[in-house]
Amino acid sequence: MSRETDAVLQLLGQHEAQILTEWMQEAGANASRVTEAGRRAMRTDAEEILRGVREALGGGGDPDAFQSPQWNTLRGALESLSRSRAAQGQSAGDTSAFVLAFKRPLFALIEREVREQPMAAAWTVSLLADRMAQWTVSTYQHTREDLIRRQQQDLLELSTPVIKLFEGVLAVPMIGTLDSARTQVVMETLLQRIVETGSRLAIIDITGVPTVDTLVAQHLLKTVSAIRLMGAECIISGIRPQIAQTIVHLGIDLQGIASKSSLADALTLAMEQQGFVITRRQV
Repeated sequence: MSRETDAVLQLLGQHEAQILTEWMQEAGANASRVTEAGRRAMRTDAEEILRGVREALGGGGDPDAFQSPQWNTLRGALESLSRSRAAQGQSAGDTSAFVLAFKRPLFALIEREVREQPMAAAWTVSLLADRMAQWTVSTYQHTREDLIRRQQQDLLELSTPVIKLFEGVLAVPMIGTLDSARTQVVMETLLQRIVETGSRLAIIDITGVPTVDTLVAQHLLKTVSAIRLMGAECIISGIRPQIAQTIVHLGIDLQGIASKSSLADALTLAMEQQGFVITRRQV
């Protein structure tokens, strides 16, 4: 353990209560907008961080090697802090500012208490606080990215519902752009529902799909192929005149796949294939 690290560790052990109090003041814990529960949470977070710092420095941890095992406890405390604040809607800047507020009380103590190489001790504190702040920002970004991915997945699933129209017939009304990720969700959800319901026919309605290009057509063909491998058949509805012209122009072969211009026509065909006869009731 270096002399400056030992000096910082002694300050943390001898003046913990003072450091915590001044840290909270610097972090704005006494502001009128902070509730009493918020103040207690901030102090608890600070105590966990200080515990991790003492453990790491006492075990010979070097701030320049912040990824080393000695810093595991501290990194865990910072990750918990960052995830908690991200879930509360606070920004990465707010979290890192809270961590950086750790510097001021330590600098004041170093200036007052450390006689040998105070600048080296101050540099150790500054480097450590910067590493801590960087770690919280990195964790915050990963947390937000995971949240966005989960929300995107949820939106994909919500935007591609599989509806049971009647016994043996399912329908998937599609709205918006059809890309690889969405096609995969449609395929997995539809195949799962075919297994669950024992349906023999699926209607894919693309009325709400704005454009159909080669990639979209390939996605549709893959979905139809997967449905057929499950022993079911497929009808594509919503083939508007513009889409029909585009499909012909691109030379896409949809032979063998039933297609209709509207969902109503597809439903009529599906009922006929299931042996139902539609008649108008006399009034």
